[in-house]
Amino acid sequence: MDEEYDVIVLGTGLTECILSGIMSVIGKKVLHMDCNSYYGGESASVTLEELYKKCNICCKPPESMGKCRDWNVDLIPKFLMANGQLVRLLLSTNVTDYLDFKVVDGSFVYKSGKIHKVPSTETEALSSGLMGLFEKRRFRNFLRLVAAYDENDPRTQGNIKPQCSMKELYQKCNLGKDVMDFTGHSLALYCTDDYLDQPCCETINKIKLYMNSLARYEKSPYLYPMYGLGELPQAFARLSAVHGGTYMLNKCIDEIVMENGKVVGVKSEGETAKCKQLICDPSYVKDRTTKVGQVIRVICILSHPIKETDEVSSCQLIIPQNQVNRKHDIYVCMVSFAHCVAAKGKYIAIVSTTVETNDPEAEVKPALAHLEPIDQKFVTVSDQYAPTDMGTESQIFISRSYDATTHFETTCDDIKDIYRRMTGSELNCEEIERKKKERQRTFGDSAE
Repeated sequence: MDEEYDVIVLGTGLTECILSGIMSVIGKKVLHMDCNSYYGGESASVTLEELYKKCNICCKPPESMGKCRDWNVDLIPKFLMANGQLVRLLLSTNVTDYLDFKVVDGSFVYKSGKIHKVPSTETEALSSGLMGLFEKRRFRNFLRLVAAYDENDPRTQGNIKPQCSMKELYQKCNLGKDVMDFTGHSLALYCTDDYLDQPCCETINKIKLYMNSLARYEKSPYLYPMYGLGELPQAFARLSAVHGGTYMLNKCIDEIVMENGKVVGVKSEGETAKCKQLICDPSYVKDRTTKVGQVIRVICILSHPIKETDEVSSCQLIIPQNQVNRKHDIYVCMVSFAHCVAAKGKYIAIVSTTVETNDPEAEVKPALAHLEPIDQKFVTVSDQYAPTDMGTESQIFISRSYDATTHFETTCDDIKDIYRRMTGSELNCEEIERKKKERQRTFGDSAE
């Protein structure tokens, strides 16, 4: 360990593992350490027995739950957008060689006490109970406008200029409140209504991402890895290792060594590894972060799929904020034995939202009501942290805590931001792919 590295990474969460893999691919000498004995950190997948221990439930899982080794329960519930940033990273680094995915069966939204499928085809849109007949026609015209819109090409914009707010765009398309709710929260995937007063371009791009992701597989725009989300950080850790990265689990960190306000190394168990830059999650440098909120997550073990979802084996359910008089949406991610994460006949539904009151569990009751009966539930409330030190002087680059959203787009935004601050350049998937191929030509099979 008494060596010098370009980059030391502390923590094996998904953000840290992706950055570790990328840094190794571009030729950096990387040391990656974690105080835990497993990969994943907050984004790990755990067995049922580990989950019971983590949530301080004294008894053992009942026999009706099946064998503990059949379970891989995600601590952070998320899906991948099929045409999103994380999939592009997976493809450009060939990490897909280490993973298998299934398409999520459907996306659903709550409206006026009922669950509706988010339409994935024009036929479904025409028969959907989310909109009336005339609204469906206006919505179809809106989607055609979005599909053709290019903020850099005035010919595609008509009377919708890039600086136009999203609220104005809805008004110009004559869309009602219910359609606005459905579009902003189920397609653009915003968790609040703050976007309405922002320029429309970002929302248009988010809807396009949803539409392009949906077009790849038709059933839904989401993918999920077999054996759980914990496979993702492990796959990127393997990418780092095959490109020369060194991994040490179960390694307690005694001190982050600083000189003149800049990181120079990490001390562990009497040894010091020197470095030029450090990446870590907030738990390693609490004094350089600030609390920005809390997220409640309720992991529910079920013996049945979610009601009113056509008995699918996986889905997302969004409860828009306005439907339950909140400021933030409530999300439900459901996966099952079909994804090799649960015992035969069992389902895992995870409810999450941003905490708004002193009684977080009461806030998610509208979602839990749709999951009854629940075999067992596990409640966690996690603090969210953001860095106060951007690393300009210290060269310490700190990831953000995972939010309540059910996709990885915000996580990828954080990864791109950290990469930009570390290297001074934008993260370019094509460039990463080119450098990976160069290293394969130079080092042969050892870099495959």
